[in-house]
Amino acid sequence: MPIYEYVCAVCGREIEVTQKMSDAPLTACEMCGGTLVKKVSLGAVITKKENPVCPAGSKSCCPGCTHDH
Repeated sequence: MPIYEYVCAVCGREIEVTQKMSDAPLTACEMCGGTLVKKVSLGAVITKKENPVCPAGSKSCCPGCTHDH
């Protein structure tokens, strides 16, 4: 299931939620009742190559990265 990120338009609280693609999006912040806005985020790149390319590029690396740059 995908992980969706939301931010509250009132208090700025950010949350990550695992939801089915068919689930309705969250609309209200549990902390303040403000409107939640779905964030646009980059997905992870998963490869089965011996020498995968880091999606963060050669200047920085993803957590747990084990390949050389």
